[in-house]
Amino acid sequence: MTPLLSLFAGMGAGLALIVAIGSQNAHVLRVGVRSGTGTVLPVVAVCVLSDAVLVSAGVLGVGALAQALPFLVEAIRVLGAVFLLAYGLTALRRSLRPGTLVAADESAGPGRGGAVATTLALTWLNPHVYLDTVVLLGSLAQQQESDLRWWWTIGAIAGSFLWFTALGGAARLLRPLFARPGAWRVLDLLVAAVMLTLGVRLALEI
Repeated sequence: MTPLLSLFAGMGAGLALIVAIGSQNAHVLRVGVRSGTGTVLPVVAVCVLSDAVLVSAGVLGVGALAQALPFLVEAIRVLGAVFLLAYGLTALRRSLRPGTLVAADESAGPGRGGAVATTLALTWLNPHVYLDTVVLLGSLAQQQESDLRWWWTIGAIAGSFLWFTALGGAARLLRPLFARPGAWRVLDLLVAAVMLTLGVRLALEI
């Protein structure tokens, strides 16, 4: 396999794991629709950089450490379940009182710090991110030839960059649609469904 093919293989594997609607994607979508560029860009950057760290850790063999410390994964699972359930209930409550997008500036949406903190929590308090990104992608990377392993890793990280950048940009294009309260109700119901489903799944695994 050539370096270019290895890079595209890694990109495909990375995209396959992150494209499905999950807590990160639902949050990026809402922030992108609701907030200005100054907020959505840091949120996208946190998602991409977090994936880069996690994938690289998997390549370096940290996945074996995660498997050797099940109590740590269990603690993260409990915190993640509580956070996701709280986030989902908040979104459900918002859906009952949807607002109208009235401005295109930062004041129309969540503060940058709050949005970034939520992104960090949704990323690092999700035990599945360690199993999928660190363990699964890490093991796939380990199967590559030694001189192609980091090309594959770069591809996986590039896939994350392309996806979250496209998601944040697409969300901003949808802002005119969300000038109507009904559209916000649908979005918040979607966010609530995703967060509550994931939160219940985590709680059942405890």
